[in-house]
Amino acid sequence: MTYAIPAPQPRSLSIAGIADRFPVNRIFCVGRNYAAHAREMGRDPDREAPFFFMKPAQAAVDASLPAIIPYPPRTANFHHEIELVVAIGKGGADIAVETALDHVYGYAVGLDMTRRDLQLDARDKGRPWEFGKSFAQSAPIGAIHRAADIGHPEHAAIALSVNDQARQSSDIDKLIWSVAESIAQLSMFDALEPGDLIMTGTPEGVAAVLPGDRMVGSIAGLGRIDVRVAN
Repeated sequence: MTYAIPAPQPRSLSIAGIADRFPVNRIFCVGRNYAAHAREMGRDPDREAPFFFMKPAQAAVDASLPAIIPYPPRTANFHHEIELVVAIGKGGADIAVETALDHVYGYAVGLDMTRRDLQLDARDKGRPWEFGKSFAQSAPIGAIHRAADIGHPEHAAIALSVNDQARQSSDIDKLIWSVAESIAQLSMFDALEPGDLIMTGTPEGVAAVLPGDRMVGSIAGLGRIDVRVAN
């Protein structure tokens, strides 16, 4: 097959322990999935149906080694959000909660970087969040740990520091919607495909970073990521 113009380079992520790489298809994100974060964003943390938004594949940054991301344009309030990332290995639609974890290839540590000022302005005007959330290099993600090796974590400390100062600290057991429930809900709206990623939401403590800042995020059992914002 030949293309009329140069084809975009495919995005992929490292997999812990093996040389093969994980191809990135789509990136789905679960909004406000920790009660304390919902409250700090001025929203009711009650367990209403989850909602989702997307990032492009170009958002993915392999952060299995220390990584550098740009400070994006058109913002003065660039926020970190540490998250558990779920890598889908088997697709499907209308997936039952009871079998949802069978579709998981593995898990990783990730950051949903957000132009908060653009997101909140769009939210207040009833417009889509795209320019606040969906931009290139806004999802640094560490090495994927295969579920076949580590199982399916239910309890694990999740934390992020900026310049060695603690910012976010919680546990993934505080997810309002579990990984299995998020997969089941999402698959009702769109059939999941191999290579899809699901960013499951962030705990409280989100805040701005500046050029030159260093973020270190971790989830127990999944290692850590080390990401710096370019000067």
